[in-house]
Amino acid sequence: MKLHWKVMLWMLAGVLGGFALQQATESVAWDGATWSEVDGPGIRLTKAVEGGPVAGSKLAVGDLAIGAVRNRGRAGERSYAIEEVADWTRALAESGNGDVLFVALEGGRERLLTLGLDPSSPRARWLYPFHFIADIFLALLTMLIVPLVLTSIVSGVASVGSMGGLRRLGGKTFGYYVATSLLAILVGQLLVTLIRPGVGAELGLARLTGDEVAPDEDPLGILRRMIPSNVFRSLAEGDMLQVIFFALLLGYFVTRAASPHKERISGLFESLFEVAMKLAEGVLSLLPYGVFALMVRVVAKTGFAVFEPLLLYMAVVVLALVLHACVTLPLILRFVGKLNPRRWAQAMSPALMTAFSTSSSSMTLPVTLETVERRGKVSNRVTSFTLPLGATINMDGTALYECIGVVFLAQYYGGVSGFELSLAQQGLIVLLALLASIGAAGIPSAGLVMMLTILHALHLPLEGAALLLAVDRPLDMLRTVVNVWSDTCGAAVIARSEGETGPLEAGAPG
Repeated sequence: MKLHWKVMLWMLAGVLGGFALQQATESVAWDGATWSEVDGPGIRLTKAVEGGPVAGSKLAVGDLAIGAVRNRGRAGERSYAIEEVADWTRALAESGNGDVLFVALEGGRERLLTLGLDPSSPRARWLYPFHFIADIFLALLTMLIVPLVLTSIVSGVASVGSMGGLRRLGGKTFGYYVATSLLAILVGQLLVTLIRPGVGAELGLARLTGDEVAPDEDPLGILRRMIPSNVFRSLAEGDMLQVIFFALLLGYFVTRAASPHKERISGLFESLFEVAMKLAEGVLSLLPYGVFALMVRVVAKTGFAVFEPLLLYMAVVVLALVLHACVTLPLILRFVGKLNPRRWAQAMSPALMTAFSTSSSSMTLPVTLETVERRGKVSNRVTSFTLPLGATINMDGTALYECIGVVFLAQYYGGVSGFELSLAQQGLIVLLALLASIGAAGIPSAGLVMMLTILHALHLPLEGAALLLAVDRPLDMLRTVVNVWSDTCGAAVIARSEGETGPLEAGAPG
């Protein structure tokens, strides 16, 4: 059975298993704290259990709570006046695991508290093995980040730089790929910012503490932080901004080295990248079981409410992919390549259908090469260089998807933990989505691994990206079509810029 069918079946099994656990066991909302009465209205926080919801919030021992609002702006919103401990107990009893309490403190202050699952409850005990499996799966995904990003970027940049007589063609190709990926990211970021699918979403994911949130920095601060003072420490600690910067520099200067060192180092990183891809394929083969454990865990905590925001998230991704594929790229074909977009799409249909069915731009490459040469009439000189490079570094759909997924999760954490995505961090997302898409392997669900890179740089939990796997398969198929479609458009545009008149008949733009 193919992997994507396994993922879908195990996901369904996880949903049903989580729902069965939810119906069969009791769940009590838990704050992990002890409160005491005071003279007058309000209650004082006297103790917070380590690892509990209150300990993970910004509430501090000694705070005086005088009110609370449950799920403000979301389904189930309700206000409570907290005058004594009994009022707080009633608020907890009427709330569920994953609900957010906006706690009003004396002095006009407010703190967010995401309620958890009481660890002594029967449901928590039943969920323990699923927690264990999910945590192992997330650890394996995290393990892939540094080796995959480092080897893919170094080998990719080294291959671009070692063009010899094709430097002009390579410059055009690389410029086109960077420009279209950047346009795709901006389309995705604009839509997800306007529609805001993560605001008010109920995903049941872990809340953030103050220590986990990445510090807000200006662009110059981010630029300073990009430069590693100790490369090996950056690799060990997984500082992805510094790892990517070092990989770009190393890849470039590999091309500047003299023979035979250039060929040896370039070949070494290409070999390491191939091994890293095999490792990624091996870990991704465990997707069905990781998704199963995650689905059981999430659905047992929150029920089916988790899928409603994911449907809106899917709609935003699909809309952004359609806009980029049907508006942005056709405009480039029309006005830069002087080609008829509809006729070019018809000619490229075999490659696009193969991309949709395989979800792999690398596996589609042989079909793409034949289609662009025979049906598109582009010379082998252009296709043999632009298309293999595009299958490696040109991932418009993947870049768009990564940006939307990260902003969606950031919007969710903004509701449950007070996380705010600053303008500088949004710029960082654009930069990292562009660089991560260049390093994304052309294999199914590789975009998930690259999304972890961006979440890691923002200090956001990785669990959210794994949850998005529940709806990843159809999106993976669609974004692979966009990736391949952009590759074919690039080949046509670059062929025209090189003076070729073959693509779809000489001088026939419309």
